[in-house]
Amino acid sequence: QVQLVESGGGTVQPGGSLRLSCAASGRNIFSFDAMGWYRQARGKERELVAGITSGGSTNYADSVKGRFTISRDNTKNTVLLQMNSLKSEDTAVYYCNVDKWGRRYWGQGTQVTVSS
Repeated sequence: QVQLVESGGGTVQPGGSLRLSCAASGRNIFSFDAMGWYRQARGKERELVAGITSGGSTNYADSVKGRFTISRDNTKNTVLLQMNSLKSEDTAVYYCNVDKWGRRYWGQGTQVTVSS
């Protein structure tokens, strides 16, 4: 099994920054395939925010390009999401995901609220 532990959510004013972190682990697991972040706002479907492959290639939702940066530390099996210039529409529960053995695993979610 795979365990994901997320941290870094909270409340910030518009224009502020937050950094989300997700640590992945599992018995006899030393690496993961693609990693990423999704989000789900109240009343909306879950959507991709950013993804990163094991080789470091990244992709972003158009709405966050230029503001968010995804990165990973393969030595720690950690994926980070640096969020800058936050807007009220970024308010959502953010979910970390990792791929392994052809399956996708999800974190428990962390709330990000952007409000003045």
